Amino acid sequence: MARTKEFDPDAALQSALELFWRRGYEATSMADLVAHLGIGRASLYATFGSKHALYLSALERYGQTQNPLLTEELSRPGPVLPAVRALVLRFAAEATAEATRRRGCLVTNTAVERAAHDAAAARRVEQSWDHLETLLHSALVRAQAQGELAADRAPLPLARTLLVLLQGLRVVGKASTDPARVRDAAEQALALLG
Repeated sequence: MARTKEFDPDAALQSALELFWRRGYEATSMADLVAHLGIGRASLYATFGSKHALYLSALERYGQTQNPLLTEELSRPGPVLPAVRALVLRFAAEATAEATRRRGCLVTNTAVERAAHDAAAARRVEQSWDHLETLLHSALVRAQAQGELAADRAPLPLARTLLVLLQGLRVVGKASTDPARVRDAAEQALALLG
């Protein structure tokens, strides 16, 4: 008879996500995970495989929680540009708020810490960015069709510009002690929308 798990794997994954998000991959050891999750090392390995596999699962979970929020924000019926502007301002606010700026975004953190030498993590980052770029592009196409965005504006390059700027806001916000850098950049991004 197979032994039943003495812990909730879903809750353990969420707890691991929080620890990785707060500390990063390299600064989180297996001993840290064992202590934080309250799970024996053997159970952790049996359930999730390796630290790396657990990290990738946590990154996947993060996307599953963040992507629906972005989709909802940018897919509402009605005027589109106010939603895009609100998204830019939300990213800027999160990047400068003391409660959230140090933690940053797990995808952005992964891009900076892992993507250059971890192909699996880089794929997860690209998937996340592809998703956001697609949402922005679709929103801008709708905005143009509704007459909110000038006809001479190319939605795809503009969506890519916003994607890069939003990720940059998160990086600079996390590392800078001057919130004006982020706020000024966000204002310039809003100016691109017309």
